[in-house]
Amino acid sequence: MESNYLLFAIVLLPLAGAATNGLVAAVNANRGRNIYGERTAGIIAFCTVFTSFVLSLWVVFVDLAGKESVQGMMFQWLDVGKLQLDITFLVDHLSAVMLLVVTGVSAVIHFYSIGYIHGDKSSVRYFSYLNLFVFAMLLLILGDSMPLMFVGWEGVGLCSYLLIGFWYTDEEKAIAGKKAFITNRIGDFGFLLGMFLIFAHVSSLKIDTINQYFHGENNLSFFWTNVSAICLFIGATGKSAQIPLYVWLPDAMAGPTPVSALIHAATMVTAGVYMVARFSGLYVAAPVAMAIILWVGGLTAIFAASIALVQNDIKKVLAYSTVSQLGFMFMAMGAGAFVVGIFHLMTHAFFKACLFLGSGSVIHAMGGEQDIRYMGGLKKYMPITFITFLLATLAIAGIPPLAGFFSKDEILLSVFASERGSIFVWVLGAIAALFTAFYMFRLVYLTFLGTCRASEEQKHHLHESPKTMTIALMILAALSVIGGWIGIPELLSGGVDINAFHHWLHPVASKYGHVEIEYSHSVEIGLMIVSVVIAIAGWLIARSLYREVKEKLPDPATYTGLKKALWNKYWVDEIYEMLIYNPLLKLSDIVFLKYMDKKTIDGIANGLGKGWRQVAHIGAFFQSGNIQTYSFYMVCGVAVAIGFALLIL
Repeated sequence: MESNYLLFAIVLLPLAGAATNGLVAAVNANRGRNIYGERTAGIIAFCTVFTSFVLSLWVVFVDLAGKESVQGMMFQWLDVGKLQLDITFLVDHLSAVMLLVVTGVSAVIHFYSIGYIHGDKSSVRYFSYLNLFVFAMLLLILGDSMPLMFVGWEGVGLCSYLLIGFWYTDEEKAIAGKKAFITNRIGDFGFLLGMFLIFAHVSSLKIDTINQYFHGENNLSFFWTNVSAICLFIGATGKSAQIPLYVWLPDAMAGPTPVSALIHAATMVTAGVYMVARFSGLYVAAPVAMAIILWVGGLTAIFAASIALVQNDIKKVLAYSTVSQLGFMFMAMGAGAFVVGIFHLMTHAFFKACLFLGSGSVIHAMGGEQDIRYMGGLKKYMPITFITFLLATLAIAGIPPLAGFFSKDEILLSVFASERGSIFVWVLGAIAALFTAFYMFRLVYLTFLGTCRASEEQKHHLHESPKTMTIALMILAALSVIGGWIGIPELLSGGVDINAFHHWLHPVASKYGHVEIEYSHSVEIGLMIVSVVIAIAGWLIARSLYREVKEKLPDPATYTGLKKALWNKYWVDEIYEMLIYNPLLKLSDIVFLKYMDKKTIDGIANGLGKGWRQVAHIGAFFQSGNIQTYSFYMVCGVAVAIGFALLIL
């Protein structure tokens, strides 16, 4: 089968599933009866995404074999002046990684959702949104131009709003959806501005052309090159939740847990990281922008990790963990280690999806309870969930030989050794890695080990999740263990270069002059030992504090000092509310509502109405209804007309 048709099918199958389930959901709601229910909707949603995954395997390992890229053009899209664009899907070695991660992990999450969403009256709508999310992400990663990427970029933003606020009758969840949507619009303005600047100077919005321009002739000044790159990164801070636009992501926990897994592991939050890697040719030519990315990533990594240290909501801990891990990915990008950043993106997708789905399994068994203070001892009730959650925890903590060890260690090495890295940012990353190991093992001890602190009613209903959920957990746990083995460094392979991941992405990385990172084996060994010691230290500290917790943890209201600041997330939301939200609200009330709306707009409308009423009153004076009066007016008019004609003649 031709690559063209396969690429179209990969992208359009999830859209077909979304349209089918969406139409049925609408009919079900309007007619009050079900054409089909949640199980059929789940099967349709899963099958469309799984088929996309199978077709992706064929495209990547058969059609792409021995080639630089494969592409398929659907039709001409834009032809305005210098802007000529087609709807073209491109698979090269970079987008191939994202394609397999998105379709593969999303398929597992869809399968898990069949069991998780059971009993929800809006489950058909849920599966429609889930499919639409995957479709938008596929547009983003496969689009060969900035406008097509931006359509997917906005699509995942819309879908995040729909899914985070899925239970919109709960005001808190509806507000969380709006917060995600509005925060991302701020970042998207930066993306648009960067796109306009690039087109103004490059006269093209094809991604490959843009990279070649900045890698080759680059007639754009140093200043505008960096400004363009920074504007695009502003968009990335919104999508990938970096300082200062990270605030929406923790609140995204308001949606169903599989949605959290989809957003945090495989789709939306990875979009910004992928975008920076996609425009590596631009960023290599913009050292100031890369320095900003490096420092923003480092600060975000330690900032979010510190907040996760004291959180008690199982999903909030994982949410701040995601923000922190994204910071690690941007640290790699800022250091010029684009391949390493994508490597961590891939391994993170495995263990973070497993962790979120594991938390969903716990919440499902606990009857909706998310506070780890009321958990403990769940290991004996949920052995599969415990084992899979523990394996994913070992992976994210960086314990060898699990997936996270290889990717996170390589990030820290790159930041330390790269000419565009920084020893200070490496220190931030090392501390963030220590925090990561601590809060993740804290989560394991307080959730699964020790004495069960659940109520008697909760204990009575504790049980392992259904197979649709546990099978998904086992698949992701296995990937969390072995997913990093394709990136084993030469140091650990007996001097033989078997790093398949680096070899796979080499054609893309070398094409646009990637940053060379040189280091000795002694440096590599030393930093690797430090990484392992950090991970083990985090585990031992958590073990010493939380191994035998028999009573409920202290109320956060009693926290003081730094712990209080961490619990309140450094009051960032409150600061935003005080400095931005409240002033804008007052400005809207006083200027726009009182003066612009009521006095100006309403005044003009009401004034026009009153004015025309006065004109009507004057006209009414001449409309007496008396025929003799009308005859007199007509004679006078004729006389005036005749007089005027005589004057002219």
